[in-house]
Amino acid sequence: MSEQKQDEVTIESLPKLLENDTKVKLAGVDVDGLLRGKLISKKKFLGIAKEGFGFCSVIFGWDMHDQTYFRELKISNAENGYHDLIAIPDLSSFRRIPWEDDVPFFLVSFFDPDSGKPVSVCPRGILKTTVDKLHAKGYGAMAGAEYEFFQFKAPPSDSNAPLSERNNSSTATFLRDNPVNTLPSLTEGMFGYSLTRPVHNQEYYYGIFDACEKFNCGIEGWHTESGPGVFEAALSFGEIQQMADKAGLFKYVVKSVATKYGITPCFMAKPRQGLPGNSGHMHVSIVDKDGKNLFAREKKDTEAKYKDIENLSDIGRHFLAGLLEGLPDIMPIVAPTINSYKRLVENFWAPVTVSWGLEHRAASIRLIAPPTSKPGATRFEVRVPGADANPFYVLSAILALGWRGVEKKLEIKQPPLGKGQDVGGKADPGIRLAKSLKEATERFMRPESIAREVFGDEFVEHYGGTREHEIRLWDEAVTDWEVRRYIETV
Repeated sequence: MSEQKQDEVTIESLPKLLENDTKVKLAGVDVDGLLRGKLISKKKFLGIAKEGFGFCSVIFGWDMHDQTYFRELKISNAENGYHDLIAIPDLSSFRRIPWEDDVPFFLVSFFDPDSGKPVSVCPRGILKTTVDKLHAKGYGAMAGAEYEFFQFKAPPSDSNAPLSERNNSSTATFLRDNPVNTLPSLTEGMFGYSLTRPVHNQEYYYGIFDACEKFNCGIEGWHTESGPGVFEAALSFGEIQQMADKAGLFKYVVKSVATKYGITPCFMAKPRQGLPGNSGHMHVSIVDKDGKNLFAREKKDTEAKYKDIENLSDIGRHFLAGLLEGLPDIMPIVAPTINSYKRLVENFWAPVTVSWGLEHRAASIRLIAPPTSKPGATRFEVRVPGADANPFYVLSAILALGWRGVEKKLEIKQPPLGKGQDVGGKADPGIRLAKSLKEATERFMRPESIAREVFGDEFVEHYGGTREHEIRLWDEAVTDWEVRRYIETV
């Protein structure tokens, strides 16, 4: 059941690799982190594997429900005819899909057909561009990802329908005609780290773990989390670009396996009022060409400004300073939806300020370092992102902000959050993070935004425009809460 291992895949080795196949599945990633792809014949794939093929740019011109953006954005619009981009398969991303008869699978990256350069908002492309800046200095980056998600039982429209037909689509149909709170959870009550709850859905629970191993997005920790029907997965850490692929594909595995059991997984940031939300914490460290962790300090600094950073290297300190300075300006990346900000509220195990601390799980940035970890495991856990965020953008933002801190030799300007201190309390010196997507997007798109400095204007204008679209849809929505509250009383 180990993760797929194979020799390096090359154009020359493809015919042999696929000799017993007739088809190949390809997918790229859109701004919301959704996989968009197709199944093609092996003959077609072998013909496009090197130079790529035309892929309609509309996946960057519409939202997650295929509605074109209210404001025409540069990458894909009516004026350019929603022209094709060039999609080039990444041969190193080769996998086989175990729940689809081992059909071959490759991820693609998107390139501009005129310039040949990576499309500015291509999630895989922007992460590669960011990582290349470190590679130019002889460095690399490692990362890990953790995801929490709720799970619901898809109610059958027909009591005689087989379990396999109770999938995400039937849940959408149910919610069209029924209140959200009538959707039953996979299990009820709060029981984090339970050994018995997974047994209630044993085939499903182990099915996800095994499928992830076979699909090369292996899980190193897998358990119930506190909440009705909530699971948490810690994915096996690795090189940052591979980690982003694994994080994006993890959702694909879960949703695909869940369909076979009539279960609907939910990665939105806050599915239930009054309960903790779904986090998508990311861990990042910098390494040299030999894999040595560059955040670890060779010798404890007993004269450090803050005791929390005694074992953190100078590079690590600059990286942390960059994160702290830039975090408020990239909030639409780590909290990309209207619902994201329902999670980021006080008293629900989620950070709400620019804050940090050694082994502090209430802070936005948790430093993991000696004495609680070995030096080689020194890293930052960024705890603001929810499970709804695009992992490619999130890891790009963390790396870009931190590296900016290294290049500018920024200094940490605020003390760590003390143990026992509440985030957002009187003792918390950090500024309050945005309380809404609208507030976050306005800051993200300011002329002086650090996001423009690290990602460029084209990315900020396009991605910011997609968030403005989301905000407008929300502004025009009439919610059940409003109707129940005001229908009779006003």
